[in-house]
Amino acid sequence: MVHVWDFVLGVIFPLWTLTWSTVAGTFNEGQPRVVGAFQPIIAVVGDDVILPCHLEPPLNMEETTVEWSKPDLKPDPSDRLSRVEYVHLRRSWDDISDMQMQAYVGRTELFPDQLKYGNISLKITNVTLADGGRYKCHVPKLQSQVKESIVELVVETNSVKTWTTGTTLHPENLQTPDPRKETNVKGGRSHLVLLIPAFLFVLSIIVFLLRHNWKRHNPLKYDDALCKPLPA
Repeated sequence: MVHVWDFVLGVIFPLWTLTWSTVAGTFNEGQPRVVGAFQPIIAVVGDDVILPCHLEPPLNMEETTVEWSKPDLKPDPSDRLSRVEYVHLRRSWDDISDMQMQAYVGRTELFPDQLKYGNISLKITNVTLADGGRYKCHVPKLQSQVKESIVELVVETNSVKTWTTGTTLHPENLQTPDPRKETNVKGGRSHLVLLIPAFLFVLSIIVFLLRHNWKRHNPLKYDDALCKPLPA
């Protein structure tokens, strides 16, 4: 027979850990997170394009470090520190140009008047074919589990423009699709509805097993006199 504690450690404890991890993940949904574009951004050579990225819920980013980079680029082999230059880097109130890729110098900018609304979108002017690829929007000091998002830019010689300078730069116009939003309120409530009974079920099993184990190792001692048959 498997010892009760082996059962607790082998079955109940992992189930408890899974339940608690799911509960913690549910509460973390309220943290700010970086949200990019769910669909690729399409631009034509020579266009000015906006790579959308924002904080959800909105958070003032005026004094926060914002990094835009191309994650698929490999560091220079001759660089001992294996550093990768940025497409755009902003620290506190200033744009840092000495760490920017040469191909983007003078062609990128954020929107200072929109940073207080959590809008950290990047504008690239005079787009070239070489600008195509994946871009990473990263907020390294954000107190969240989702500090970055990937935005893909597709540059074509003849295509329909998706995001251009004609787009009004207000946070409500930069709300990009987020797969997790499909289960925002309804999903959060359903998680709690399912997790509370699961938590109580696990707790009841633990209590039952502990009581059973205690009774088995601490049997009641009855008085022999009580066990004698009554006189006729």
